[in-house]
Amino acid sequence: MLNDTTIEAFNTRLTVDLNSIKQMKPSELDRVKSHGSAAEALLKNRDLALFVHQWQFEIMDQLTLIPGHDPDSNCQRVALSNQLAGIESFISTLKRSVSMKNRAVSLQNPAVTDKENINDN
Repeated sequence: MLNDTTIEAFNTRLTVDLNSIKQMKPSELDRVKSHGSAAEALLKNRDLALFVHQWQFEIMDQLTLIPGHDPDSNCQRVALSNQLAGIESFISTLKRSVSMKNRAVSLQNPAVTDKENINDN
């Protein structure tokens, strides 16, 4: 059953795409930046990266231990592959949040972006 925390998380989730980010209010852009900064912190967290890689290696070890090609073995392979795809999707979500944060920053500070472009040349 759903609890209040799950319902609150669903109702307050951040839904952003490149088309909607240009029409956002400053307060909404600040929320995008905050969310992206949190995602960036997770991506840079060395301990999280080690645990994610350890989990992936454990799943791959489980895949190599499946002996046959009967229907049950194939179902186990599919389930383990889905777990690997899930963690990759999670990492992609974090990267997308960081990308949206960077886009929001560039929209709010066009002068800074222009100066960086001038300095790069």
